[in-house]
Amino acid sequence: MTTQGFVASHERDARFERGLRSFYEYRDLGVRVATEGRVDALVIRAAEGKEFSSQPHLHRTSFQLVYILRGWIEFEYEGQGVVRLEAGSCVNQPPSIRHRELGHSPDIEMLEIVLPGGFETEEVPAVNP
Repeated sequence: MTTQGFVASHERDARFERGLRSFYEYRDLGVRVATEGRVDALVIRAAEGKEFSSQPHLHRTSFQLVYILRGWIEFEYEGQGVVRLEAGSCVNQPPSIRHRELGHSPDIEMLEIVLPGGFETEEVPAVNP
């Protein structure tokens, strides 16, 4: 039996920090370290007092799942058009799908699970639905 890679993250210990997007705060759930970078899991929420701005982009991932915990968010996805996600909604974003965020509620909070941890993000030309 091994305990290598075991991690437990509790809300009472939560620390949100700035990250990839300046208008969001990110809570690292410890999964990236526990899996030696194979998987990342974050809770993401809107950062107070920060103006939203999003350019078309893609992520160099092999898997990306977003589950909405609170609020709503709208994305425009290449080949799919506008998708609105609300609390309880989930989306699997295929690897390298071009997308952009169109807006979100002030109370947006979402869980993101991504493989690999430490993926790259690239800005790209406009999304064509």
